[in-house]
Amino acid sequence: MTIVLTAIEARVIGSLMEKEVTTPEQYPLSLNSLLAACNQKSNRDPAMNLGEAELQAAVDGLMKRHLVSDRSAYGGRVPKYKQVFCNTSFGPLQFTDLERAIVCELLLRGPQSAGELRTRCQRMTPVPEVGLVDAALEALAIHESGPFVVRLPRRPGARDPRWMHLLGGEAAAAGSDSSPESAAADAGAPGIPAAAAERPTLAQRVADLEAEVAALRLEVASLRGRQPPD
Repeated sequence: MTIVLTAIEARVIGSLMEKEVTTPEQYPLSLNSLLAACNQKSNRDPAMNLGEAELQAAVDGLMKRHLVSDRSAYGGRVPKYKQVFCNTSFGPLQFTDLERAIVCELLLRGPQSAGELRTRCQRMTPVPEVGLVDAALEALAIHESGPFVVRLPRRPGARDPRWMHLLGGEAAAAGSDSSPESAAADAGAPGIPAAAAERPTLAQRVADLEAEVAALRLEVASLRGRQPPD
């Protein structure tokens, strides 16, 4: 599934996904409510100041691509919009609750570390440990309909790598914000063989192992749930 979103389209989809979970009593959203959601100052990066006309143009484009729908059962004169990008009864793209929250947060706030995502996803679904976020990110990176996320090179001085979505729009800009130092590290610094530059650090190996353990825990829990009662 190839989906390329502009920055405004990504904000629209992310906002609809967010409000569907956090304020279901107000969902689907009117154009005015969607405008407020896209332009809100909290939980958004970068902040936007969209006008009604440009938002309507983005919504119309998403409707033509069957990513947004206004076919709600409310019967009012004011159109109300809902996302049909994922987790709909008739759509092929289905995420777990955590995967859905991660995609939503990346659409709304851009590249983030697993620790940041754990904190911010809590408002959409419980996240007991960061290892579950690592496992979900790895699953999204190899999703059969994706990939939907990619791990960015670790920035100089940063403790953890960040992840970004691959749905276009702000993703392209986010991927180009690495510093010259990080770019040199990615290509292999002078005098350092390329193989050595690509070798994962101990911290990264530990993080990868933690993600694998978390994924195994999820698989074991799923298998236990399928066992017939004694």
